[in-house]
Amino acid sequence: MPRDDRSRITGRPEGAPALARVRAVYHAQSARTRLLAGVGAVTLVAAGAWIAGTPVLSAVAVTVAVIAVFAALMRSSDAVATTLIGIAWLILAYTLFQIPLSVADFSVLLFLPLVPLLVALAASRIPDFPVWHTTLLALLVGLIVGLAVALAGMLTGSAPPALGITCCALAAAAALGWRSAAGYRLRRSLQEIGAPPPGRSGYSGRPAAAPGGPGTGRRATEGAARPRPAAAAETDDTPPIPVHEALAGLEDMIGLDPVKQQVRAIAASIEAARLRADAGYSVDKPLRHLVFSGPPGTGKTSVARTLATIFHSFGLLPTPRVVEAQRADLVGEYLGATAIKTNELVDRALGGVLFIDEAYSLVNEGDGQPDRFGNEAVQTLLKRAEDDRDRLVVILAGYESEMDRFLASNPGLASRFATRVTFPSYTADELLRIAESLFEQRGDILAPDARPALRRRLDQTVQRGVIDDLGNGRFVRSLVEKGAEARDVRVVTTGEAGRPPGAEDLITIRPDDIATAYDGLTARLPGFGETPDVDEALAELDALIGLEPVKRHVRSIVAQLQVAKLREEQGLRNQPPMRHFVFSGPPGTGKTSVARILGRVFAALGLLNRAEVVEAQRSDLVGEHLGATAIKTGKLVDRALGGVLFVDEAYALANPGYSGGDAFGAEAIQTLLKRAEDDRSRLVIVLAGYPAEMERFLSSNAGLSSRFNVRVGFPSYTPDQLTEIAEAVAERTGDAFDPTAREDLTRIFGYVCEAGWIDELGNGRFARSLFEKACSYRDLRVAEELGEAATAAELTVVTSDDVRQAYSEVTQR
Repeated sequence: MPRDDRSRITGRPEGAPALARVRAVYHAQSARTRLLAGVGAVTLVAAGAWIAGTPVLSAVAVTVAVIAVFAALMRSSDAVATTLIGIAWLILAYTLFQIPLSVADFSVLLFLPLVPLLVALAASRIPDFPVWHTTLLALLVGLIVGLAVALAGMLTGSAPPALGITCCALAAAAALGWRSAAGYRLRRSLQEIGAPPPGRSGYSGRPAAAPGGPGTGRRATEGAARPRPAAAAETDDTPPIPVHEALAGLEDMIGLDPVKQQVRAIAASIEAARLRADAGYSVDKPLRHLVFSGPPGTGKTSVARTLATIFHSFGLLPTPRVVEAQRADLVGEYLGATAIKTNELVDRALGGVLFIDEAYSLVNEGDGQPDRFGNEAVQTLLKRAEDDRDRLVVILAGYESEMDRFLASNPGLASRFATRVTFPSYTADELLRIAESLFEQRGDILAPDARPALRRRLDQTVQRGVIDDLGNGRFVRSLVEKGAEARDVRVVTTGEAGRPPGAEDLITIRPDDIATAYDGLTARLPGFGETPDVDEALAELDALIGLEPVKRHVRSIVAQLQVAKLREEQGLRNQPPMRHFVFSGPPGTGKTSVARILGRVFAALGLLNRAEVVEAQRSDLVGEHLGATAIKTGKLVDRALGGVLFVDEAYALANPGYSGGDAFGAEAIQTLLKRAEDDRSRLVIVLAGYPAEMERFLSSNAGLSSRFNVRVGFPSYTPDQLTEIAEAVAERTGDAFDPTAREDLTRIFGYVCEAGWIDELGNGRFARSLFEKACSYRDLRVAEELGEAATAAELTVVTSDDVRQAYSEVTQR
């Protein structure tokens, strides 16, 4: 069947091209109807010419030529070129052959139209070269030879009038025979080197006609020369849909803009190859194997089906069938069985698309041993992908990082699967559109206040960076189904006895239904099932002893975060919330404790995945050599993602004591700054240290001062606060100080604060250490003096002597 020009891929498809619509109408008519229409048109033109007094024969000839060109245009560009060549040759031959003929012999010219007609018909039977090219060659040879014979006959005066035209036909036939022999030699040469035989355009090249049109047929002889297995020989009887409809289905998918652009580019390259083939150039069959990389639930299987439909519509594959497989479908129970199993799978997919999900699992070296079964499957797959590349498309799919390692494990994979399509995660807007579409498909409606509730939870899921873990579109589908299930339970269990629920209640999803479904689906993730409460976190802050300036500052930060969240929920413009902080103050003043509380606040507001705090120092970020520091810092940030990274004594990263500068620390700072910006939506970083050192540290790098612009100052504890801390620590362990010991504590704390030693001793840590050492002296005293006769009070009370001995040891004074 001839090719047509049905699908010009110039961008986003918006409907069938005008030419495609005309062809659809033309081919919808029967051959008899088209013939009668042509005869009727010629008759009307002849009658009109006779009435107008113009030459009837000329009018009929022009009309026939126009109808021939139109009929060719309804078939393919190749047919148009062939028809125009025939008409042009006929005009030229008619003019030239009049020279050697007398007027009485002009009747022999009536046989001229038979020459281009028969030549074009014979040229269509030579599949190795374009029809128009073979027709042009044969007609030119025939015209040159025939005209030469006719002119020689005119000079001798003894040749019959029809000799020139007869020699013209014979010479054209000889040219066709030579062309056929050349095609046969070409096919034999290609068979000897194992290449597929040439088609007229290198591949079938036919975009799908509209349903019912003539473009749905196939050349069974095109493609590879090897015999097909029985499973692959069967073709899909369903007519291929037009390419623009297949692409329109892709455009209807929500999101995936980069994927749509790549698929349109693939379709455009196929169309360009078809146009080159129609122009007479030799092109290869534009099939290619692909890699789909991206998180789960992003439509990889759906896009694979769309690509299969596009290849089928262009006539590149006999069927739009997609065979889905995983490792278990390729790997056998013993060595040798894997190759058999993989070959059977490929045979089943021949003529369509083989889609292998989680393809990276074919190279599984988790136990340190090579995966011989997986390697056997990969080698078999590579061989069949090359041998059957003209009748099979293989798509390998999986997570991006795992697919990178998989492709790097074998050079043949990277070379044969060079086309890569990357699928991005869905955004919160796209997830909401998917959810609304699914609810609409189910016939459900969202209550007015349910849509904002759904949007907040989808925002939270994306911001916490767990949408890939939950499955993107699959998560939304589960959320819709669970929401409808929660609605059904609510309607049935809360309705009044004897009164059925209203029709609207049966289809309306409310915020509580969304909350129930969401909590059920996310409870398994860390930080979701036990999300902290803001009030609980602030109550923990208030329970800290002292630190009144810190408490006011933290409450201000919390208030700003809460207002930002309210503005976002009401659709108001909002500045991104602050996420990175500097805690400056002496040691032992509660900086780590406040960082944990801040993490709980961020988690409670949905700005972090979990309230966990990862503590680090210089040694946790700096590597043993340049280059290793960036890797080490990156791994530390990866471990803290979703929570808080607390870097104590951060000023140590900029050590001016190194001659030539601190290159290792500078590398750590640059890596930390980049990750602080790139991952700001799922990470809080707190840099802590002494006030003077932190000022110097922040001024050493402009990026530090701009990204860590929220500073919280921690004051030293007062003597009364230190006494209160010591008593609180004792109370938590069931211990107590006697009155004399308490007076000694007050005097000790007052003395070290007045002397300016408290920061050196560690503030709250000094109070804790003093209590712990006093307890150890008390235990020693009780064991030596009382033994098993000691009472409960004697086992738990700390005396003045215990405190004084502890102070002497802790302070070495």
